[in-house]
Amino acid sequence: MVLRSLRLLIPALWLGLIIGISLIETPLKFQAPGMTIPLGLGIGRLVFGVMNIVEAVFAIVLLIAMWGARPPKTEWLLGLAVAAVLAAKALIIRPIMQSTTDAVVAGTREAGGNLHLLYIAADGILIVLLVWLLVASARTLLRHSPSASTVD
Repeated sequence: MVLRSLRLLIPALWLGLIIGISLIETPLKFQAPGMTIPLGLGIGRLVFGVMNIVEAVFAIVLLIAMWGARPPKTEWLLGLAVAAVLAAKALIIRPIMQSTTDAVVAGTREAGGNLHLLYIAADGILIVLLVWLLVASARTLLRHSPSASTVD
């Protein structure tokens, strides 16, 4: 039962993390009085580094829960897709962005460019996949619930 519950809990928590950090905190940070681009980038680097670690833990726990609960193929594919997007975001996109932000923070390069749009796109894809996974998992759990026959 715990493994089945984790198939709902982990994607929901992960969605909350992305919404809280990527959609709320990050844009607001740059509107704070006295916030400079280099300072905001430095804070962002720390926050997103920790966020990627938390996301990696979520991905591992989710895949372990799926392994133990043996969900339908669709859920497996969604779980693997979520893990793949996270890997691309954390291991490819973020390191490329890091070299750019290092130069901006050091003052050797002007801020700007569209590289961060790749990270935003990856988060957008994660949001869609996590919602899809939540819906698929909920449907499976409801279908196999002992009380499902009494639900209208």
